[in-house]
Amino acid sequence: MAARDRHLRPKVVAAAVAVLVTAVLVALVLFVPALNDALGHVLDGDTGALRDQLRDLGVAGALVLVALVLVHTVIPYPAELALAVAGYVYGFWIGVPLMLGAWLLTGLLGYALGRSLGRPAARGLLGADRVDRLAAMLEDAGAFPLLASRLVPVVPFTLASVVPGALRVPLPRFAWTTFVGYVPMTCIVVLLGGRLEHLSPTDPLLWLAVAAILAMLFAARPLLRRVEGRGPRDGGTSPGATAGHRAA
Repeated sequence: MAARDRHLRPKVVAAAVAVLVTAVLVALVLFVPALNDALGHVLDGDTGALRDQLRDLGVAGALVLVALVLVHTVIPYPAELALAVAGYVYGFWIGVPLMLGAWLLTGLLGYALGRSLGRPAARGLLGADRVDRLAAMLEDAGAFPLLASRLVPVVPFTLASVVPGALRVPLPRFAWTTFVGYVPMTCIVVLLGGRLEHLSPTDPLLWLAVAAILAMLFAARPLLRRVEGRGPRDGGTSPGATAGHRAA
């Protein structure tokens, strides 16, 4: 009995911390005007207003932006908006590490929530079919789906964080695939955001960014097909593909 209590205690603590952090984020959104305004700008798609707000706040604007990314755990919105604004306001060399750190923290928070909820609750909250398909990929293919889902956001960020937590994917694997997989998209969007005022249809940087995103989409196409519930043309996953995924 005592041994069981020792094993149960860390789980209870982790669940309590995850719920507490989530409650704090909700409270911040409700009672901190700067964060409430920033979230309103993002949900409205008004990146111009968000950029102006963060610049007016100075250093505090970076904290608001990090908090805004953390809020994504409970209130989803297009992640690219935050990345582009980071590039516009803070530039590439500050915006990239700032956003990589913020999104890693957000992923870890979602992972902790998944561990505290468990798979049945995750199925109820996020949709049974979506959770089961992603769970099947994670159980069959190891790190590949985790890495691919970050390289190209074909899987919603929260879903790709909560489900691994509910399945108790090893934390180091989750952390490195989240960080490494998010590097290309973060660099591309932050760079474009920093050049927003000067971008034009003839800018080579714009076409290089489009080419890079299309290449990542092509590389992640097998994952996209499975998330949407479609297998290869024969209706299932070929043994060779499965073996390749396991090797990854």
